[in-house]
Amino acid sequence: MKILVTAKRVPDPEQKVKIKDGALDLSGANFIVNPFDEYAVEAALRLTEKIDGATTRCGEVTVLGIGPKDMSQQLRSCLAMGADRALLVEGSDEGLDSEQVARVVAAVFQREQPDLLLLGKQTVDGESNQVAQLVAGYLGLPQACFACTIEASADGKSVTVGREVDGGTETKRLPLPAVVTVDLRIVLPQSVRNQQTPAAHAYAEGPRYASLKGIMAAKKKPFDQLDLAALGLTPTPRVKLLMLEAPAQRQAGVKLESVDALLDKLRNEAKVI
Repeated sequence: MKILVTAKRVPDPEQKVKIKDGALDLSGANFIVNPFDEYAVEAALRLTEKIDGATTRCGEVTVLGIGPKDMSQQLRSCLAMGADRALLVEGSDEGLDSEQVARVVAAVFQREQPDLLLLGKQTVDGESNQVAQLVAGYLGLPQACFACTIEASADGKSVTVGREVDGGTETKRLPLPAVVTVDLRIVLPQSVRNQQTPAAHAYAEGPRYASLKGIMAAKKKPFDQLDLAALGLTPTPRVKLLMLEAPAQRQAGVKLESVDALLDKLRNEAKVI
């Protein structure tokens, strides 16, 4: 199975957000792979590897990044996890909206012709949750979003996807090629099955860490770069970010001595009773 996985770089959520002149101040910021995209890479690796066998792989994983040149560090980390190839389409973080990103992903899909496109369900910076649905629409492909389980068929022509919904799990069977986005539970020990790894095998929970051997191997793996012109695209964003501002700082709380004092404040200051 040939799988294309998207990986976006995002500011590390652990660092303090700074706003300057109406925009995020990312000077000196630390960037990481969007966590949901990292889950998608892990799912792709599980779908294409054999735990017990003469060979260790039964497919190929290509990681696609869209952003400035210096996001190659994040794509190399995906290669160090075990992905086979990386492809960087150069663009600015601010110059592309969800619609433009979807156009780029669709163009790369047509160029690469994978069996499956895997994406994280959303990015933790924009949280728009639009790209996968737009790509599926542009390409006319079946889609399943928020996957918590994926199982490849024995003949490699379809995948069965479990989606968590209110009250249970919805199961969809998609003929390939298809578009699937993954949610947090896709990295549980037995969430992904590929008919090659023994059914009883349980992975460690979460995305795998890159080994030293993997980090060294990543330096020699294919890493291609494209620009938007090579894909026949012109960046014309439809969404313009006008300004960002921090929310008003919360006032410190007050500890009251009695219920009567609380009722007095609610009645005479807040005027809610």
